[in-house]
Amino acid sequence: MAEQENYLTIKESGSHELIIKKSRFIASCARTQTVVEANAFIQEITKKYHDATHNTYAYVVGPNNEQVKASDNGEPSGTAGVPELKALELMNLRNVTVVVTRYFGGIKLGAGGLIRAYSNSVTQAAEHIGVVKRVLQQEIIFHLAYNRFDEVNHFLTQQKIYIKKVDYGTDVALHIFLDYDEQNATKKALTDLLAGQVNFSNGEKRYNELPVKEHNYHDK
Repeated sequence: MAEQENYLTIKESGSHELIIKKSRFIASCARTQTVVEANAFIQEITKKYHDATHNTYAYVVGPNNEQVKASDNGEPSGTAGVPELKALELMNLRNVTVVVTRYFGGIKLGAGGLIRAYSNSVTQAAEHIGVVKRVLQQEIIFHLAYNRFDEVNHFLTQQKIYIKKVDYGTDVALHIFLDYDEQNATKKALTDLLAGQVNFSNGEKRYNELPVKEHNYHDK
């Protein structure tokens, strides 16, 4: 899967249940990076709740949600899978699969009621599990003299930059992680601090995950 600088997703796999007019709606959610993973999760939950009235689902997969799918699984067309998909998209979530299981309670909800029930099931499940912002970071490695270490360490601490590792040899080698959009500014600040006597090289990439509150869903 192509990497993306940052995106929102659920914190972890989980589920949440709603009771609406005696019907049980169980929203099971998982982080899925591929369609294969999404389908495997759908099969797992469908098997788990094999006795349910319906196991509807939706997923969004890919850096720009290139792969999306929704299924009503026997509910009236457009009343289950599509509202679930729209809920994921409205929350700006990516790489998420949700299966909403319904145990019919004997009272019909009507098309509008079903749409609200399935949509709310997804939204409340995501909020219950928690949403995180995944920020792609690059490991940056640079060397400096021992007598400059305290000064540089103080700068990095002030900027809340994560130091992955410090190697002590003939000089000090620092391994730090920077958000992609912070790289140029931080490198320039370090270059100025060290009077131009520094070279940078790239190490590995990783994602840093930060909790996100509801009102920040669309603030990527």
